Amino acid sequence: MNKLRFVIDTNILISSILSKNTPPQKLFDYSMAHGIILMSEATVTEITEVLTRKKFDRYVSLVKRSKFLQTLASKIEAIEITESINICRDHKDDKFLEVAVNGKADYLITGDHDLLVLHPFRDIQILTPADFLEL
Repeated sequence: MNKLRFVIDTNILISSILSKNTPPQKLFDYSMAHGIILMSEATVTEITEVLTRKKFDRYVSLVKRSKFLQTLASKIEAIEITESINICRDHKDDKFLEVAVNGKADYLITGDHDLLVLHPFRDIQILTPADFLEL
């Protein structure tokens, strides 16, 4: 059986490291164990920039965040973007659709309303972590 292909937006990845035993953390663990996480250069850059911000020091140590990034980097499938997407109200969100389309994702996991309203997008299911976990 083929592994499920996931695109997980930055906020969900951040929530998965900050809050244990929550839908984002459970979804992340599931996708790491049973699926493939797809990322592009742009999405890797974004999660790296965000997780190295000092404001997260009070929640999770930089060492733990760095280890999370290393683990993530070792498990992702890097997707080259050959088809651009310009459909989201907030164009910063288009990069997640680009990864999903170019990487032939099964699921785009997000809490962002601007992405959720597009469900489904080209046969890609756009769901919250909680909605995915209920499947």
